[in-house]
Amino acid sequence: MHSETSSTPLADVMSPTAGFSIVIPAYNEAKGAGPVLEELFDALEHKLDPQIEYEVIVVDDGSVDGTAEVIAKFDHPKLRVIRHPRNRGYGAAIKTGVMHSRQPWIMITDADGTYPNEHIPELLAERELHEMVVGARIGQISEIPLLRRPPKWVLRKLASYLSRSDIPDLNSGLRVMRKDVVQRFENILPNQFSFTSTITLSMLSAGYHVKYLPINYLHRAGKSKIRPIADTLNFLKLIVRTIMYFDPLRVFLPAAVMFIVGAVALGVGSYSITGRVMDVSTLLLFVTGVHMLALGMLADALNRRMQ
Repeated sequence: MHSETSSTPLADVMSPTAGFSIVIPAYNEAKGAGPVLEELFDALEHKLDPQIEYEVIVVDDGSVDGTAEVIAKFDHPKLRVIRHPRNRGYGAAIKTGVMHSRQPWIMITDADGTYPNEHIPELLAERELHEMVVGARIGQISEIPLLRRPPKWVLRKLASYLSRSDIPDLNSGLRVMRKDVVQRFENILPNQFSFTSTITLSMLSAGYHVKYLPINYLHRAGKSKIRPIADTLNFLKLIVRTIMYFDPLRVFLPAAVMFIVGAVALGVGSYSITGRVMDVSTLLLFVTGVHMLALGMLADALNRRMQ
């Protein structure tokens, strides 16, 4: 994920007038791409400080429904279009946009019309003290499907616990972030939908400042690409894997304690009922707990040494 531009001094990056690149991944979004671009340019031209430079990069991720033709109708000097010859994934499209960006900040939004892009100037206004500002979908209007809300709540609570941070929205697709910080994590950022969750957990775990602003979340144009069961399981795996990368004891220690406490409880319980200890089961649980604790401490030591 190498940038087209040279590094920018930090003082200029944190300036309220620092430029930004809006990256819009688009895969089969012929219904939504046109209205989104119209709304976006209208908001930027009428609400944005004219001193702030920006560009809009649409990454067509191998669409086959005419998305490219819809985007081609926009002849705007700030618009750039990059096309993947085949579908590579949401995260891959964002990484392509970051690689081709010419500004020190990256703003991402979707091409399906779900995010209120008129709030972009508000997110930009919070950049001075934060490395990332996220539009959290906790506004008065939130059209997240009911079936997706329970697993999202569980995943969000788990991520908040493991990262030691309150996360009102783990994977919002409307956010602005420092490009140099995003590039720091390029080796662990996935090519699929879990890109946003990974960058959230990575920044929080690494101690960066993240700000959340409430936004509405609207009904999308076109068909969703989310697979409820498969993507929920992938998000769960992602959360644990990312936290283990930064803070392995946060995962291993509770698991080790659970096994050791379980071994003690089983031993005491079996002795009180039968007058003897279930040797094999108790020993197996206890040894597993000790091994997990040792693995966690080893992983933590290696992690600290690499840092």
